[in-house]
Amino acid sequence: MTKPAPDDELVFLPLGGSGEIGMNLNAYGYGPPDARQWIVVDIGVTFGREDATPGIDLILPDPSYLEEVRDNILGIVLTHAHEDHIGALGWLWPRLKAPCYATPFTAALIREKLREHGLLEKVPLTEIPLKGKLTLGPFDIDFVTLTHSIPEPNGLAIRTPLGLIWHTGDWKIDPDPLIGETTDVAKLQAMAEEGILAMVCDSTNVFVEGSTGSESDVRKKLTEVIAQCTGRVAVTAFASNVARVETALHAARAAGRTPCLVGRSMHRIYHAAKSVGLLQNSPPVIDEEDAGSLPDEKVLFLCTGSQGEARAALSRIARGDHRNVSLRQGDTVIFSSRVIPGNEAAIHALYEAFLGRGVELITADDHHIHVSGHPARDELKQMYQWARPRIAIPVHGEMRHIREHVKLAQALQVPETIAPNNGDMIRLAPGPVALIDEVPAGRLYVDGSVIIETEDDAIKDRRRLAAEGAVNIALAVGAKNVILAGPNVSVRGLTMPDEDDLELALEELERTAEAAFAKLSHADRGDDDAIEGAVMRSVRKAAEKLWRKRPLVDVSVLRL
Repeated sequence: MTKPAPDDELVFLPLGGSGEIGMNLNAYGYGPPDARQWIVVDIGVTFGREDATPGIDLILPDPSYLEEVRDNILGIVLTHAHEDHIGALGWLWPRLKAPCYATPFTAALIREKLREHGLLEKVPLTEIPLKGKLTLGPFDIDFVTLTHSIPEPNGLAIRTPLGLIWHTGDWKIDPDPLIGETTDVAKLQAMAEEGILAMVCDSTNVFVEGSTGSESDVRKKLTEVIAQCTGRVAVTAFASNVARVETALHAARAAGRTPCLVGRSMHRIYHAAKSVGLLQNSPPVIDEEDAGSLPDEKVLFLCTGSQGEARAALSRIARGDHRNVSLRQGDTVIFSSRVIPGNEAAIHALYEAFLGRGVELITADDHHIHVSGHPARDELKQMYQWARPRIAIPVHGEMRHIREHVKLAQALQVPETIAPNNGDMIRLAPGPVALIDEVPAGRLYVDGSVIIETEDDAIKDRRRLAAEGAVNIALAVGAKNVILAGPNVSVRGLTMPDEDDLELALEELERTAEAAFAKLSHADRGDDDAIEGAVMRSVRKAAEKLWRKRPLVDVSVLRL
């Protein structure tokens, strides 16, 4: 490796995942400030919430800064296949246009995403073998085997002329992960002997005492629970947790049940796992259409939708509108998953829908049928003992997680720590760690098939509509600038105690609109914009008095 030039710097730049859980996008730069070369590590999404982002399913990190330097981006390196690490690739790759690198299982899922976006033939995607190596300019990268809740989780040992960075990605310490190898402790210890400049580390479970537990323990308990069930059984879990999927398949066989996959993501992950040699000893699955011919006690449905997603399979089953799967009294739904913060209301609504149908529910509160894929405090302490970094940089957490992680690192005698925000340009070397700049960082919304800014008027209007309702006014104006028909008023999202009261309110708004028109000068009556502005202002004031709300008011002027 070449020696650093006098003005070379090594910098870390988080653009997603610092100050939030999800939407991970990190970059490392090397070289002089005016000519750095970059690698991007992960490029993920987070998910919208109907109460905060109505109509928005996916949220992306804003890559504006990286677009400015994209000619100097050497590659996009993906640590593993969770959506919060690869989900934005198909949306944002056209803005970055850099080659991509991933291990086989992750690459298989990336190809599916690229195919959906029509990019499969355009994106240079290189498969890196497990424990493989990669050189991109001044960056020598080793893929280091870890354990997590998805196949092939990799940490990255990133060597540069100014030091070694240990980027953990998502991880835990599982002595028996069921799928894949255990944590490569020998590699971590060798890196520590070499000297780790900085460890950029997962903070998700920093408040959780002890250790997270092993997938092998979940397999034992889930098999016991399923064996005790009568009627039809549905198990819901994160589809990406292939070890959990395998557990459900094996538990079904042990209970004399035939497994049936339900949900697009479940099928996609299942086939991706099969394509790289996983799930080879699992029992075969059947199609939804064939499950109806089996006795209730002989079928197990493995479903997507553990977080209450409205369009996922489990929610459709709960509503009774799934075309092939139904559950009723005497059946059981097993939630082999955790409640992701922010999804509580949707999940509890799902519970209530099933309970209303007489369906029994079993959750991780009842039995040990789920473990996290992220490190609890004892595991974090162990990682610091193995790695012994000079600098601790917590990521993958809300700010409360990151600051607690900083305190933990300081208690473990790590010499330097820093709590990053998205957009912080952090110099790792030479010299002490330091915040040297702030760059644009934020969010983009996927609205249907387009990407929009967070402050787009459409989003503001949807929030307003949800909170305040809408008033629509239509009037026809003749050639002599007099009203020939209307004003006709209709409302959405606004009501009154009874229909008579609502009818009186609409009549009052019509009189208000007509009075606003009458106050206009003859010249302004010939200007549709002037009419719309005057009527809108007057009707909004009247509506505020009637409902104590400020609804959106839309005025339509028809010229006859």
